[in-house]
Amino acid sequence: MLINLSGKNNYLGANVKICIIGALPSSLINFRGELIKSLVAEGHNVIAMASGASNMDVTDIEALGVKYVDYSVTRNGLNPFADMNTLKNFIVLFKKEKPDIVLAYTIKPVIWGGIATRFFSNMRFYGLITGLGFAFQHGNFKRNLLNAIATNLYRLALAKAKNVIFQNTDNLQVFLDKNIIVKEQGVRVNGSGVNLAHFTKCNITTSSIIFLTVARLLGEKGLREYAAAAKIVKQKYPDVTFQLVGPEDPSPDGIPISEVNQWHNDGYIEYLGSATDIRPHIINCNIFVLASYHEGMPRTVLEAMATGRPILTTNVPGCKETVIEGENGFLIEKQDVEQLVDKMLWFIEHQEKWQTMADKSHELAMEKFDVRKVNNELLKIMELQTRVSGDV
Repeated sequence: MLINLSGKNNYLGANVKICIIGALPSSLINFRGELIKSLVAEGHNVIAMASGASNMDVTDIEALGVKYVDYSVTRNGLNPFADMNTLKNFIVLFKKEKPDIVLAYTIKPVIWGGIATRFFSNMRFYGLITGLGFAFQHGNFKRNLLNAIATNLYRLALAKAKNVIFQNTDNLQVFLDKNIIVKEQGVRVNGSGVNLAHFTKCNITTSSIIFLTVARLLGEKGLREYAAAAKIVKQKYPDVTFQLVGPEDPSPDGIPISEVNQWHNDGYIEYLGSATDIRPHIINCNIFVLASYHEGMPRTVLEAMATGRPILTTNVPGCKETVIEGENGFLIEKQDVEQLVDKMLWFIEHQEKWQTMADKSHELAMEKFDVRKVNNELLKIMELQTRVSGDV
């Protein structure tokens, strides 16, 4: 689970002040909530930071036993004035709060949080790379320019990082190849993990055939390929249902809601909007699909595995770590609608294989992706662990 972790364990003691920085307030609960609980249980003083929290968000975050601090950030695109304001925000907040450790995840918190910590000699910084995202995809001039800018900013932000934590080996290698980090900095954990007490196993029902994908409405989540494949499959099996759950996204890669609604109105995608709790949707489906172009480690796939569902996803970093080919699902090449259709048809025509593959998914979730195991690794990396949390 962990690679390239250098140095001896220099345990910092209890009551360490730790600042965790994300972009979206909801992600502090949905993706870092269990980690925050572990840190609080270890006796540490945790400050959680994000941007644009509602009163309800603040209440929910502070219920974890932490202090919440809001900061200003423009999440998408390059705006030098807004980004400099974000950096200034972090410097002011770090000067006031004086954290011992800063852990940041997603691109702008990592970059501007990492640069801000360089103004303070006694702060230990950890960057958590949850995926390479839009900024690291090559293509037209704009994308290549954005890639070059992001590479240099990451290099500046992470130069003094104690460790940089990745969710798959491919992303780690990209940072090494681009000389963003040195080998001794890079460590890997198995994603954000999944709470196996929250996402519990539920056997598949076969009264209907339902494929499900859960993702933000982004082109690089493979949703257009999913819709195209659904349209083709329904020509042969019109009673099969293809569901989509996910919120709109303001990213340059965002799919207009009008396009998604057209899929729905044309009858080959059942768009169910966004959901704060996706468990009922996963339980209701037979096969979970994510046709993404790239991931750090796809949380929705881990949640489907924990529930016990076969997985159909792409052979790309992050996604490919979730599937043992033919045992709990299949991998297809990204953007390959023909392969996607072929494997969808296989699932429709081999219902007797579903439960065996579902059982294997659950087994893999327990072995590799239990959030308690992942969080224990993170505590070790940050030299904060005094005991093992839970029976792992």
